Amino acid sequence: MEFAQNLKIVNGKILTPSGIIPGGTVLIIEGAIAAISDRDIEFEAAIEIDAKGKYVSPGFIDIHVHGGGGHDFMDASETAFLKIAETHVRYGTTAMVPTTLTGSKEEILETLAVYEKVNHKNIHGAQFLGMHLEGPYFAMNQRGAQDPRFIRNPDPQEYKDILSQVSCIKRWSAAPELEGAIEFGRYIKSHGVLPALAHTDAVYEEVIKAFDNGYTLATHLYSGMSGVTRRNAYRYAGVIESAFLIDEMDVEVIADGAHLPAPLLKLIFKIKGADRIALITDAMRAAGTDVSESILGNEHIGLKVIVEDGVAKLPDRTSFAGSVATTDRLVRTMIALAGVSVADAVKMMSATPARIMGVLDRKGEIAVGKDADIVIFDEGISVETTIVNGRVLFQKL
Repeated sequence: MEFAQNLKIVNGKILTPSGIIPGGTVLIIEGAIAAISDRDIEFEAAIEIDAKGKYVSPGFIDIHVHGGGGHDFMDASETAFLKIAETHVRYGTTAMVPTTLTGSKEEILETLAVYEKVNHKNIHGAQFLGMHLEGPYFAMNQRGAQDPRFIRNPDPQEYKDILSQVSCIKRWSAAPELEGAIEFGRYIKSHGVLPALAHTDAVYEEVIKAFDNGYTLATHLYSGMSGVTRRNAYRYAGVIESAFLIDEMDVEVIADGAHLPAPLLKLIFKIKGADRIALITDAMRAAGTDVSESILGNEHIGLKVIVEDGVAKLPDRTSFAGSVATTDRLVRTMIALAGVSVADAVKMMSATPARIMGVLDRKGEIAVGKDADIVIFDEGISVETTIVNGRVLFQKL
């Protein structure tokens, strides 16, 4: 079943902002949530889906994802964009923010152009919420698997030209300590783009200045960023400690169970809480596949990587090279390793990322009037059904 104008989900444990409604019903009319009840809702002109006591959750929103199903957004092809969206919808992702890697201006513009062509054609996969540019304005020392050939300082002529050519950029990650990075942050924020801290060696004083100039999100906390640093014998708080100290700072967490161990997941949750954490896959093209070797970035010029232990690594194993996680795995990991509740894990995968991306008014929660982006999953967080804007795009046989 691919499309149903009106749906009625019955007999589910409905995860709502105010709590779980056991044995509840959700009525969907023309792609939106029309009613929620703790009992059956009479509405004959609707296809009924029996949740059979499973969780009925808001759809998962991945605000940092590079690929999946054997494709990467940097392939800059319509096929890649569509197949990635179709791959991740099988695991509960109902909306995503396609993410680039560090590259040349020409590569970045090519990828952005494909997004603008393909966005309206994406009817079989997770919905796109705009583009995330990860780089190329990074600290070389914190590059991780980012291609060092393209790392550079912010260039006003370059980023102003990019923003003048497209309207799909919604967030842009950069190292705020670089020359010109504060001006860059102010400029993109004035154009409706969210600046984020990433691949950075900044210290607390630099992070405070960046935060005051729009950098309110820390990209993949702990990964590609400074911790406590010593300069001339004196210790300085790094980006990690700064993100903890600044209460209003949002953070991303790659909760795949590989990038961060259980103690750090618990620490992040203890300090920041579900309201400030967005779970992200940071998934590369091998997500949703069973390959042991892959490519990070463009399929022709990207970096060769290996896939083992449930994560992608550089061939010499000196660094991770993106995850192969899907959103269901993130929720499962936070429950199992960090000991959080199902409701909190789902919030970090739905409402919090929706707020960060400015779409909470229509997505991220099961609430009347919001888009019918819904996932049905069991106690093991195995996805049974994924619904995007009222359209059933995945059902486990």
